[in-house]
Amino acid sequence: MTKKVLIISSSLRGGSNSEIVAHEVERGAVDAGFETEFISLKDKAINFCKGCLACQKTLKCVIKDDMVELIQKVQNADTLVFATPIYYYEMSGQLKTFLDRCNPLFSQENKFRNVYLLTTSYDASDEASDNAANGLKGWVACFEQSRFAGLLAGGGVNDPKEVSKHNDLLQKAYNFGKNLK
Repeated sequence: MTKKVLIISSSLRGGSNSEIVAHEVERGAVDAGFETEFISLKDKAINFCKGCLACQKTLKCVIKDDMVELIQKVQNADTLVFATPIYYYEMSGQLKTFLDRCNPLFSQENKFRNVYLLTTSYDASDEASDNAANGLKGWVACFEQSRFAGLLAGGGVNDPKEVSKHNDLLQKAYNFGKNLK
């Protein structure tokens, strides 16, 4: 049985470095034999969670936007890969809103077991992605059957498509995709 890998890019910028890295991870995953789906949040209507917790009883969100379909895709994927640019040493607001809106999954059976994070940032330090990784680890901890399986951080890139000049990082991204679990 082929594992389903869902890759979600949260950057809203055209020529996004994090999205380019995510596509390299996707290419590696495809070459490794995974069934992949790539989703960009760029054109998705995703409203903020209202905190009503109705989803804990109905298993569905009361907000009718693009998250209705996206939640089902997350629930049915074996492996999740989230890509985000780092803003102020944290994940993008789009990704945080997306994760908050996945609240209906909390009380349900989900297929995903391994969750990965891809980041790009201007800051090339090893610590630049720590807060984003910790935020995602907190989300993953809410799903007992799942684990945070890895981080690929690409620092030292800022301008649109700048990462395209960093062949070493693109190769790491490709290899990261080939080795997903």
